[in-house]
Amino acid sequence: MGVDTDRPTFLLVHGAWHGAWCWDAVRTALDADGWRSRAIDLPSSHPPVDRPDGARPVGMLDDADAIRASLRSIGGPAVVIAHSYGGVPVTEAIADAPNAVLAVYLAAFQLDAGESMSTFLGTPVPDDGTGQAPPYPDSRRILFDDVPGADADRAVTRLRPQSVRSFTEPVTTAGWRTVPSSYIVCDRDQALEPSRQRELAGRAGSVHRLASSHSPFLSMPRQLATLLGRIAASPLPAPRR
Repeated sequence: MGVDTDRPTFLLVHGAWHGAWCWDAVRTALDADGWRSRAIDLPSSHPPVDRPDGARPVGMLDDADAIRASLRSIGGPAVVIAHSYGGVPVTEAIADAPNAVLAVYLAAFQLDAGESMSTFLGTPVPDDGTGQAPPYPDSRRILFDDVPGADADRAVTRLRPQSVRSFTEPVTTAGWRTVPSSYIVCDRDQALEPSRQRELAGRAGSVHRLASSHSPFLSMPRQLATLLGRIAASPLPAPRR
């Protein structure tokens, strides 16, 4: 199928420890369905190499800036897909991005103004003094439980340390209060409990479900792409005020 240029473009935003690579299979499926897509690397897990000495650690607001820049480069309407931690900077970025027509939170933190990921979870972020949080010791099980073995093993090797600041920096503006949003609950998630996802989904205009672990972009990319296309082609839900 050829790409339909009248459709919005998907901007795919990864979660903590990941990179744009995690969306590759979903992007292939979206392309086959005629959707354009882009994926970005967030600075919190891919800090710039030329950052000046003494600069404050990269955080959530830097990620939001990167998302805004990507939205500006798209130009036309965009549907922003946020996975896990990626929901935090997406919430911040879409508030003043005029071409963001819909945000889809995939097992993601759809936070309100004043909340950070750490305050929502109610747990401190381990900090060994480096300012970087390593991936889960058991990432294979927690993040990729239903991902085929070889694919899961490769994904574990590609995980990178995540800026502690990204977990503790609070949202200043909740973009989902003015931009329509949908939430996808992952029912077999072992990283963000489905009960907490359902709590967050109460802030979205529509709610959908996948029988997946935390990483359906690897375990069921075709099903995820189909669902994303269906959400994007549906009438926009009203923003939650």
